[in-house]
Amino acid sequence: MEGLYFLIPTLMAVLLSMLFVRAGAIALVRTGMHYEQAKFQALSAFTATGFTTHEAEKVVNHPTRRKIISMLMIGGYAGIAAVTVSGTSSFVTSTAQNLPRNLLILCFGLICIYALARHIGLMQRWESMVERLLYRSSLFEFEPVEELLHLIEGFGLVKIEVTGESPLVGKSIIQIGTEHRDALILGVERGRTWMHARRMDEPLQENDQLIVYGHLERLKEAFGEHDEV
Repeated sequence: MEGLYFLIPTLMAVLLSMLFVRAGAIALVRTGMHYEQAKFQALSAFTATGFTTHEAEKVVNHPTRRKIISMLMIGGYAGIAAVTVSGTSSFVTSTAQNLPRNLLILCFGLICIYALARHIGLMQRWESMVERLLYRSSLFEFEPVEELLHLIEGFGLVKIEVTGESPLVGKSIIQIGTEHRDALILGVERGRTWMHARRMDEPLQENDQLIVYGHLERLKEAFGEHDEV
């Protein structure tokens, strides 16, 4: 059993570090950052690998993002230190006979953690729970969309779901914009991918989410029932 007791803290530290980075990414998403970009920034901060100049400006100029990145960096130092100390202790205290076994257990545990990180359903549940906790928490101040966009009465952002029977299926953003000149199309959510409005020739697909800004009553007349963002 030499060294085996240190493998459990090592694997736990790796697992908690992965979950911590995912939680940091969700916090960054709530500040308006794109999901894939938020995951990259959270991992970069946790591992202290740094940012490009353009990405650093997005963080430095935003007080909530600065706080999130700072917590990720502190958590990264603690997580990496925990993995290093426990992992080193495990192999130092292992005998020559037990070393291959402990190495095999460590590799198997890392593979399981990687599989967990790649499991979409489990990660979505974790991210949803983190999002609910952040919504209730006062630790971070997330500015409401209305204040960020300086919305006036009667105007707002709406999310229009493109169903299989929707006449929007197959139409490009430029076609929809031409037909509904009172609506300002900001982009399209496709799964976890954000397509900005400059990709005007991209045809809409079923289950896309069209993000539109305009007068709420006119948008309702043009697109029917929809969810306000």
